[in-house]
Amino acid sequence: MNITVIGRGSVGGGLAARWERAGHTVSTLGRDGGDGSDADVVVVAVPSASIDDALGRVTGIEGKPTIDATNTLGERSGEHESLAHQVKSIVGGPTAKSFNLNFARVYDAIDDQRARPSNLYAAEDEAREVTEQLIRDAGYDPVYAGGLENARLLEDSLQLLFSVSRRGWAHSSTGWRRPESSSRPPTTPARRPRAPPRGRRARCAPGPWPRRRSQPQPELPR
Repeated sequence: MNITVIGRGSVGGGLAARWERAGHTVSTLGRDGGDGSDADVVVVAVPSASIDDALGRVTGIEGKPTIDATNTLGERSGEHESLAHQVKSIVGGPTAKSFNLNFARVYDAIDDQRARPSNLYAAEDEAREVTEQLIRDAGYDPVYAGGLENARLLEDSLQLLFSVSRRGWAHSSTGWRRPESSSRPPTTPARRPRAPPRGRRARCAPGPWPRRRSQPQPELPR
């Protein structure tokens, strides 16, 4: 498959490298733009404020299936329902939202996991097949979150992930875990038994006590 990735940052560059290892033909476009007419699918991985400018510098992508991997941490313009809808308004093809909730810094650890990590995506029906294939080829299991009307939910979830991360949880390719230093609950030192006061005998639990059997005495030699 021919993939055109718009954006050469940690997300765009990282996904491009994984797809190339999976056997795809990948071209990455930066700030100068370029031609995407050979693409079977377009992946947008640029800062949200740069969507219009970045897509405006790329030719030949009109009507192509598109996966939006952008995020926003600031205020929205309010002109579009989601960033994915903004991308669709420019490209015009079947659109999906994916790869915005999987941190790029753990891409290299995906293949070391015992179980494949998951990737949430929302997509129009015509974009589901290609999106699921690229999710699998990036090393994830696809988890369908509904149509493109749910793209805003995926985008807003990023704030929740950052909030959890700031409270001591670390994100790995398999999910969330506490760092090793805080994974164990605090332990309370063992308390020593109190010794009885000097000059007083320690109290014993009340009886009755079992009788001690008398042992047979050995006979003395005569």
